[in-house]
Amino acid sequence: MSKTIAVVIQEDPRKTHRPVEALRIALGLVAGSHTTTVVLLGEAHRLLSDDLDDIVDVDILEKYLPSVEHLEIPFVLQSETNRLLIRKEFSVQYETDETIRSLIQSMDRTLIF
Repeated sequence: MSKTIAVVIQEDPRKTHRPVEALRIALGLVAGSHTTTVVLLGEAHRLLSDDLDDIVDVDILEKYLPSVEHLEIPFVLQSETNRLLIRKEFSVQYETDETIRSLIQSMDRTLIF
């Protein structure tokens, strides 16, 4: 049975490899039968920016981003995120913290990184 899954990434990808790994995991979940949404909180939005130079494991991230774009993985970012930093080729919606909280609570499963 298909589940709804939220992958919440809240760590700064400039400081740890975990956000890139979380995105890889989300990519695997999307390839299955689950409905997966990726929520990027705080500095995690940098995974979708043009400036990837400071990202830990940037070589791995660059390998997965074309698949993320092709599969049109839905991303939810906080409404206060600077939209000019986010690349346009990704499927992104901006929501308030309250809406994000409600979205996460509505999911069958949530993975938090």
